[in-house]
Amino acid sequence: MSTSVPNRLYAAITGIGGYIPENTRSNLDLEKICDTSDEWIVKRTGIKERRILEEELATSDMAVRAIEDLATKYNKNIHDIDALLVATSTPDMPMPATANIIADKLGIDNVWAFDMNAACSGFLYALDLGASLIETRRYKNVLVVGADNISTYVDIHDRSTNILFGDGAGVVWLEPSMEGGIMDAYLRSNGSGRSFLNIEGGGSLYPLDAADAIADKRYLKQDGKTVFKHAVQSMSDACFQVLNRNGLTIEDVDWLVPHQANQRIIDAVGRALDIPEGRALSNIEYLGNTIAATIPLCIWQNLKQIKTGDLVMLTAFGAGFSWGASLFKWMI
Repeated sequence: MSTSVPNRLYAAITGIGGYIPENTRSNLDLEKICDTSDEWIVKRTGIKERRILEEELATSDMAVRAIEDLATKYNKNIHDIDALLVATSTPDMPMPATANIIADKLGIDNVWAFDMNAACSGFLYALDLGASLIETRRYKNVLVVGADNISTYVDIHDRSTNILFGDGAGVVWLEPSMEGGIMDAYLRSNGSGRSFLNIEGGGSLYPLDAADAIADKRYLKQDGKTVFKHAVQSMSDACFQVLNRNGLTIEDVDWLVPHQANQRIIDAVGRALDIPEGRALSNIEYLGNTIAATIPLCIWQNLKQIKTGDLVMLTAFGAGFSWGASLFKWMI
């Protein structure tokens, strides 16, 4: 089966890197803090531990290390980068963009760099935009980063969120290819879901001050049952949309890489798609939900399984609500 269209210019992933902090927060650690247990957490989420960034570091620091990992492994010159897209919900500061800070830390000063926030769907949104930049032929080396220091926004005593979230960064390098690459993407959002998963404080609606801090508006909140239902339905629907409009079935897909929100969601999406067992990749057990970083980190940690020419489907769901799916041929 050929999935390449003759004479079409694709954006191909030609490198991938990742970074996860050294510090861990295990289920046993959480048992000492709130009313929970390792057995309960694993049963409900599939997570045993998550990584936590050191207090003196920020999202940009993880992104820089992920980029350096990519550049070293694939012998890339970071000064060739002409666009840097950073998907994050946890910027270093409201302004400037974390992408600007990353560029400065890397020592590159002539690059189009900016942030985008689509929460847990952010990497898919940024990947589609990065592919579009390549397809216009105006950019040749586009870096797409997914990075979040979400532990900063988690109430350590709230067991509805402290069991789920961890920190990390993943990155891919996009270049033009006539052989294959990113084929299609289906991305959607619906702001009516904002009350079910959000961080209220810190924006222009609720600027952080002493009163807001007392009201806990600076912490991540979610309605788990509502998010679960919408996530499974939206992610599976987005995958079917992409498959149908490309004349493919799930049997044509070699690997499904779902957003690593919760193992039960991952399993439910796999069942809804009826993907063969073992072809849905997961790394949530020891990383938890790293927001925009989950998909690139999952690919990064499963590289040995993915072969050149494999058809890979990504799908994600996040705050907003935002959701989508992406399909590409692995060209490395």
